[in-house]
Amino acid sequence: MSVTLENLELNPALAETVPVSDQPNHGPKYEQLKQQIIEQITSGRLKPGDALPTERWWSEQNKLARSTVRQAMSALERDGLIRRMQGKGTFVHEQALERFSQGLAVFALMLPETQTGFYPSLQRSFDAAAVEVHHQLLICNTGNNVDRQGNIILQLLDKQVAGVALVPVTQPPTPAYQLRQLQKAGIPVVFCHRRVEGINAPLLAIPFHEIGRFVARHLVELGHRRVAFFAPQRTASSSAYEAGLRAGLAEGRAQVPDGCVFYGFDGKVNPAEYESEIVSALQHMLDHEDRPTAIFSSFDSLAELIYLSLEKFGLRVPDDISIIGLGGVSRSSPMMRRLTSATVDEVEIGRLAAQLLDQMRRGQIPMDNSVTHVAPIGLSDGQTLGQAPQIVRSLQLARND
Repeated sequence: MSVTLENLELNPALAETVPVSDQPNHGPKYEQLKQQIIEQITSGRLKPGDALPTERWWSEQNKLARSTVRQAMSALERDGLIRRMQGKGTFVHEQALERFSQGLAVFALMLPETQTGFYPSLQRSFDAAAVEVHHQLLICNTGNNVDRQGNIILQLLDKQVAGVALVPVTQPPTPAYQLRQLQKAGIPVVFCHRRVEGINAPLLAIPFHEIGRFVARHLVELGHRRVAFFAPQRTASSSAYEAGLRAGLAEGRAQVPDGCVFYGFDGKVNPAEYESEIVSALQHMLDHEDRPTAIFSSFDSLAELIYLSLEKFGLRVPDDISIIGLGGVSRSSPMMRRLTSATVDEVEIGRLAAQLLDQMRRGQIPMDNSVTHVAPIGLSDGQTLGQAPQIVRSLQLARND
């Protein structure tokens, strides 16, 4: 029997559901309402094809804001459990029970952190692509800790998720056995940014070495001959950035002077955790005989902190010294838009990751394929990269003459 406003009284099981507002506080209200509706579908109170009550009814029944109800309905629609038809109402999807029987339709995205750099845009694009194939998204923050990553993988195995995309932790490197358990359980894996040795799975790669060379070419073109390098941690990725930078600078008869390299601390993902060490390193480099005219930072959040620190030293960016960071094509904050950065299309990485997981889950491509997609490199239109100071002074003297 279909459920409508007119016949709600004929379905006492639905009407007697304990309101969300009267339930213990277990997560966001919209998520609690979503789970309540899911339970009504799986228990048979709501059947495939049934019309759902209006948003107003759910709001009044559960003592919730209409916006909270809309959020829950949007989540159910993304998961392919309900259908909203313009002018007709909202209905339980005909394939809702089939989707439940296939297991938890959830893709997990595992990241070393979630707030800075590439990661917020990567999450949004992955989520949007997962919705298109009727999957929920589970975000897992490993904190770049290998033990925490292992514990998360055990939980994902227990939940029988549909697929896992991950940026592997680096300190220490991710062991193959952690991910092998997922593949043995039939859960497809996609690597983002870097691969784990010993595991055959698709890779959506960042070309670390080529990014260093790309940055070097832009700096050399602007007359920079002495460049400092900063990275959050010493990893295979950051070492490749540095190697590419040195190689590109050498081609332009430029260099990274001795003492002008800084690496952060293992296990500390956020540069703010070692801000004093960054300031000390900058002070040492600025007092250096071969003072750098530009700084390349392999992470945007670190570049932002360097920018603020240089201002405290009374230096103007880019008039006195240039900064170039590294991040995604999506420049969401005013500070990120001000910062000049080499960019990687993390939006495309997120989209491809969800698509590959869906194709492997459907058996369209094998789980153990090692195809590699390399993300294209670009340059953001920021304001922190300029000509080397000696070039600027020469132009000023020429104009004065």
